[in-house]
Amino acid sequence: MASIPQDMAISDRLAQLVSDSDGEAVSLNWILAQLHERAFGLFLLILALPCCIPFLYGLPQIVALPLMFVSGQILLGRRVPWLPSSLSARTVSTDGLGNLSRRSAPWLKRIEAVSRPRLSALTHAPMDRLVGLGLVLFSASILVPLPGTNTVPGFAVVIVAMGLLQRDGVLVLIGTILGTAWIGTLIIAGATLASLIKTWIGL
Repeated sequence: MASIPQDMAISDRLAQLVSDSDGEAVSLNWILAQLHERAFGLFLLILALPCCIPFLYGLPQIVALPLMFVSGQILLGRRVPWLPSSLSARTVSTDGLGNLSRRSAPWLKRIEAVSRPRLSALTHAPMDRLVGLGLVLFSASILVPLPGTNTVPGFAVVIVAMGLLQRDGVLVLIGTILGTAWIGTLIIAGATLASLIKTWIGL
């Protein structure tokens, strides 16, 4: 099967991916095989988009581990993403992928309209390794089993992924700041909760 054309808009690439799919579900390995040289950015985007839906349970947790695994490869400087069989065999329904493509298209087009190559050093080695570290942390926070915890880091990863695809360091910075602020909020909330529990137990 032919790979997705390089010059196609990101929102159209997702629609093309849905059009090329065959059957009721596709595996993450199949999706990865279609992306080729755009694999890191597009794969991050596809995995993170479901995490942006508030109070959605199940799917964010399914994609969080592959998301973290791929982010770790950016941190390690790998140029082509790879998934072990245990993760690559996970499937996404074709209907769900199509719905995701349709719902996200207007927002992706808006981001595309304002993005352009700038501060591109942040999208290339060695700076992209620092971005990879942030992505690993954001992906890990999606696994936190609390209501709504997947939404903010999901948005952060989507913005960073768009920045990587568009070679737009400003988007990478915005996504990184958003995700870092979220991690900081979780740490503060966790420390506060632990302090309250400690005080309660002490009483």
